[in-house]
Amino acid sequence: MFGFFKEKIADFKQAVSNTAQSLVGNVISNVDITEEEYSPFALDDIEDTLIGADLGVGYAAELVDNLRSKKGAKPSELKNYLKEEFAKTLSEAGSTELNYKDGEINIYFITGVNGAGKTTLIAKMAYQFRQQGKKVLVAAGDTFRAAAEEQLNIWSERAGADIVRRDKADPASVVYEAIQKAKNENYDVILVDTAGRLQNKFNLMEELKKIKTVIDKQAPEALKESILVIDANTGQNGLQQAKVFAECVNLTCVALTKLDGSAKGAIIIAIAKEMKLPVKLVGIGEKMTDLKAFDPKDFIEALFEG
Repeated sequence: MFGFFKEKIADFKQAVSNTAQSLVGNVISNVDITEEEYSPFALDDIEDTLIGADLGVGYAAELVDNLRSKKGAKPSELKNYLKEEFAKTLSEAGSTELNYKDGEINIYFITGVNGAGKTTLIAKMAYQFRQQGKKVLVAAGDTFRAAAEEQLNIWSERAGADIVRRDKADPASVVYEAIQKAKNENYDVILVDTAGRLQNKFNLMEELKKIKTVIDKQAPEALKESILVIDANTGQNGLQQAKVFAECVNLTCVALTKLDGSAKGAIIIAIAKEMKLPVKLVGIGEKMTDLKAFDPKDFIEALFEG
């Protein structure tokens, strides 16, 4: 396990406090724990609240249907029931450990819609890899968006990483060049930026597939993660984004940005349930060091504390 990705959030409780209220606090307030059984109204309220907290319609219905059919299910046990179910869902999505291998090129293919926080995520990853003494190369694959490459160039310089950029060039050719440079100059890490223009879905999907083909041909063993970047504030829209990108890229994990202050962090659980994708990285602030490893156990504990 690579160094900085072991660094967990010191105060997860503070980072997910709004999500905890939305997902757990509001649900628990819908039940009278002194009652021996759930009233039909209480169960309906629980389902509505879970949906409102961005857990997803299907998953919320499944959780409440289990309570309806569970003989002897008591309102006083609701908190433990949800805690166990959420933990199980996160566990079934797979390991949250970011893949990295010493002594070879490690490629991270970064996807997501424009505005999700891809550029700053790449900068933070680059910075923290550099802090560990790794040689980092950024491939500026979003070649058509105005100022995208310039912004990435500035962030790369701040992070101490090198960059391959070709304004208006074919993104796949930029990635090809980055891979050749990494091979010739012994880089440890390549961070591949990509476009996120969902309004032209077909062109975007073809572009991403082309980049993936270049990686598969030029460095088949080097692709360690295909990371989907999602803004925590998008809630259920994040799930729709995951479905679109999964159509053309074999996504391996999610990086959730802007988790601090968001009340929609339940999207972590929704994506784990529906897409079987683990969250591996979370952004909790603006500083270069505000990218942390995601720990499911700490996340669950923080949601249910108090």
